[in-house]
Amino acid sequence: MRKFLKLQFIAIIIILISCTENDDNAPVFPEGSTESVNLWVQDSLKRYYYWADQMPAKPDYHLPVKDFFKSLLAPQDRFSFIVNTEDSSSYPRSIRNMYGFDYTVIQQANGEVVTVIKLVLNNSPASNAGLERGMIITRINGKTVTAGNAEAITSTMKDLTVLDLTVGNWNNGTVTDEKNIKVYYGLSFEQSLLSKIFEKNGKKAGYLYIYDFPDGMTQKLSQKFAEFKAAGVKELILDLRYNYGGSVSAAAALCSLIPSGITSASPFITFKGNKNGGEVKRTFSQQIAYDPKALDFNTLRTNALGLNKVYILTSNSTASAAEIVINNLKPYMQVIQVGAVTLGKDMAGFTVEDKRKPQKIRWQMHPVIYKVFNANGMGEYSNGISPQVSVNEYAVLPLLPLGHPDETLISSVLNGTYFKSVNQKMSAEGVKILYQSDVPPIAAGKDL
Repeated sequence: MRKFLKLQFIAIIIILISCTENDDNAPVFPEGSTESVNLWVQDSLKRYYYWADQMPAKPDYHLPVKDFFKSLLAPQDRFSFIVNTEDSSSYPRSIRNMYGFDYTVIQQANGEVVTVIKLVLNNSPASNAGLERGMIITRINGKTVTAGNAEAITSTMKDLTVLDLTVGNWNNGTVTDEKNIKVYYGLSFEQSLLSKIFEKNGKKAGYLYIYDFPDGMTQKLSQKFAEFKAAGVKELILDLRYNYGGSVSAAAALCSLIPSGITSASPFITFKGNKNGGEVKRTFSQQIAYDPKALDFNTLRTNALGLNKVYILTSNSTASAAEIVINNLKPYMQVIQVGAVTLGKDMAGFTVEDKRKPQKIRWQMHPVIYKVFNANGMGEYSNGISPQVSVNEYAVLPLLPLGHPDETLISSVLNGTYFKSVNQKMSAEGVKILYQSDVPPIAAGKDL
């Protein structure tokens, strides 16, 4: 449950005593019935939902609540979802939040299909079982993974509590040292920041891998940037390739630590909602302050690097608040994006639930409420943010650990584009990504 709430952009709980519209023709249903819950869902969405004007005028109130909610959503909405807080099975599931890893199925130039573990969370069931980034999965629950069955196998995995995996290592174009591993369903604990300092061409480059943006992380960010500053770092590589997002306040705090020339009054973000929500503009200082545990803007700025350029590593799993970092730094500095196009979540929302005491409705909605824009009014990246330098992470196998200087995306900055012109293309010839266990993680209400 923590993962799903973490991926909300704004930590606000709306107290909904009643959202009933002043409509004399509104239907009336017995309290506690499915129809009464659906009416609450409809009235709430009319007030907050970004696409409220596209909702059907006469929905079927007799549908099950989850189906009713989906029937109200706009066709272009990939991200809104609803859960029953009394039913854990109603929450979105993913391989990452159930087992702590993700994988990608690729086709090599010779036509061979290979399933590569791309991410293993620290202190997760997967890491405890011995899985590592770069391993090759040859079988899942006895089945060989192919481009044709990968999605079906992944869907089945979400209904299990234990996985039987056959994995091996990639060595000179073949899988070696195969072994069987069981991974049990369980919790993955908070992921720590990973930092490195590289030296190239006489200059020091700081590397920072950020898995997500939880509230309360500003102290850790400030400490990392203090270390970079003390070491004389003049270039920065942000690794957001697997970052689904999280708190906009945490993203604003990160952004405040990077460029030169910004003040507490510098505009950071604009939220644009429906006719009820209107437009909300926030400065760096205002957005950071929405996290009550955050260090304030001026404190953070004491450790700012004051750069005019930043490299950001991305993939199709880079989403929401991570995309805000990319888009909202652009008015203040040169952003060189390296990797793959991002997921395209240019929207924000907050949790909508019944806070009456006693609570009468146990359903909790996570609708899209705002579109987000940077200080220059730039947004509308629902198709993703495209990199200036396209790099296929799977160009070279085995995948190296995150933070390794020879890892494909990192080395493409250190050795391929460092201080050079961009607009290059560095994709691996013939290597195709056929399926990723986490992309798109939210497209069908799967994992927000």
